[in-house]
Amino acid sequence: MIKVQRRGGYRRAHAWNKARVQLGGILLFATALPTIILAMFYVHFMDAEASQMAALGTLVAGCASVYLVRNISLYPGIRGAFFVFPSVLVCFALTFSFFLFFRVDYSRALLIGGSIGTLIWLYIVQIMIERRSVLNVGIVPFGNVTMLVEEPMLELHWLSEPVRTRHYDVLVADFRADLTDEWEAFLADCALAGMPVLHVKQLHESLTGRVEIEHLSENSFGSLVPFIAYLRLRRGFDFIAAIAAAILLLPLFVVVAIAIKLDSPGPVLFRQVRIGYRGVPFHVAKFRTMVANRDEADERAGAMTRDNDKRVTRIGRFLRRTRIDELPQVLNILKGEMSWIGPRPEAEVLSRWYETELPFYRYRHIVPPGITGWAQVTQGHVADLDAVMSKLHYDFYYIKNFSPWLDALIIAKTVQTVVTGFGSR
Repeated sequence: MIKVQRRGGYRRAHAWNKARVQLGGILLFATALPTIILAMFYVHFMDAEASQMAALGTLVAGCASVYLVRNISLYPGIRGAFFVFPSVLVCFALTFSFFLFFRVDYSRALLIGGSIGTLIWLYIVQIMIERRSVLNVGIVPFGNVTMLVEEPMLELHWLSEPVRTRHYDVLVADFRADLTDEWEAFLADCALAGMPVLHVKQLHESLTGRVEIEHLSENSFGSLVPFIAYLRLRRGFDFIAAIAAAILLLPLFVVVAIAIKLDSPGPVLFRQVRIGYRGVPFHVAKFRTMVANRDEADERAGAMTRDNDKRVTRIGRFLRRTRIDELPQVLNILKGEMSWIGPRPEAEVLSRWYETELPFYRYRHIVPPGITGWAQVTQGHVADLDAVMSKLHYDFYYIKNFSPWLDALIIAKTVQTVVTGFGSR
């Protein structure tokens, strides 16, 4: 994952983005300052051991908040300030829970003061980092570098000779192009001087959240192997969360089932064969959102959902907009066929078609399919080939950057998607 700095106030923004600056602020403003203030005004009511535990808890939760925000804000199109509050809330809630579970004596006032200090400090940090939103980019004008022209976040400067006449936030070149010795020496000198020098596709991926595989010679498969250890660990979390969700959502399932039966004739659940992990077919379960019709003349067309599709029922539109129709797939998660997060599984008839038309399509099956995913929260529902190719690039980005941080970001964006109805059909 690439982290580049913004134009204007480069050194100042660079300083605010340093981990030691952010962690130092936690130590000073979230831990030391609340302790000093409470000691000055409530010295007679403070227990030394309880205050020490609260200060330690604040330091740990504050550092965890910094770590969480830093990792999530690396992804394209993400403003770190948006995730400050949920990150601080989660980290301090876990600290509160730890103290309560193990019955640790701590100062509630100090821990609350520390959480407020952490929140204020991280908002200040993100505001300072995000004051400028345009990158000052130097372009070596050889090869396929025109893909950056349409990016609104970039201010491009096309170099006419291998001489640096000004400071750039980042220098970009197509490393596959046949560069002369002078240009290669220039790139090396800029890198030695501390300027970020990136391959054009690296920067494009970080700005768009898409990974495009065009040629086997690029060795992209090697960089798209998912984090296997995390993949195995996540399976345990998926199973536990699925059990809890099945119990908590049971009343909702009953209400939805009754609504579907009252709205239109047909079964409550819709079952369809889809392609899952490592290309293995499985039966997916969803709440039925369309009129029951098993006599589709064109099986491929029947598997696609178009804009304003007339087959969608009244209750079905609501279920699709809120993504409630996907919830029965908790059964697929319990069976190990799906995960909460991953590329959406396509209908078998569509998947086989896409495999014949789109290069490397089947490679998306290297991770388990999910109820929600990076393509869903970024692009929405698609069906035609051009849009599916774009969706495939989002899936490859997810696989390449497979991590708990990207999953946390997808969860947050899924909540936003459910609220706004983005991408539903």
